Amino acid sequence: MSFTKARRLFQASLLLATALALGACGFHLRENATLPPEMQRVHLAVNSGGELERHLTRALQTSGVTVEDDSGTGIAELRVPVAAFSTETLSAGGYARITEYAVRYQVQFDVLDAAGQVLVPHQRLDMSREYSYDASNTVGNASQVEEIQRSLNDDMVQAILFRLQAAGKHELAAPASAASTH
Repeated sequence: MSFTKARRLFQASLLLATALALGACGFHLRENATLPPEMQRVHLAVNSGGELERHLTRALQTSGVTVEDDSGTGIAELRVPVAAFSTETLSAGGYARITEYAVRYQVQFDVLDAAGQVLVPHQRLDMSREYSYDASNTVGNASQVEEIQRSLNDDMVQAILFRLQAAGKHELAAPASAASTH
């Protein structure tokens, strides 16, 4: 057997073993979200638009939803009045120099069906990522914050889709009341 044939056989065997191992461990590709039937046509009303609106539009379309430019008859509305990043100082080193930050992302949304009835009640999602600040590399820090914001944005879109999918499965009609113990 030639070296080339042996190498191809080894690569095929390795590929097959990897596929079997991934299947055995329960790994599977993320499927598209199954959204409520009332959301087959949706108008997005995102305050500040930007990346969240673009990514959410793409994710909804991938899930089989028609995203409409305007609201109207037979069109549900996904409203996002709040989508805001903030930065918080976590720790300071010697001489009061800041050494760690947290980038926080808060999004609030709700969904109305085509008749104006609440399909998904008001939801608030908070996410954050921490990072170390290097005072000698301000350009690197800015790009690090931008990358964290992109990552949070991607995660937020998935979290919104999971909430919408859960609403379709469990037919949420009203937000759960929050009880305080203090």
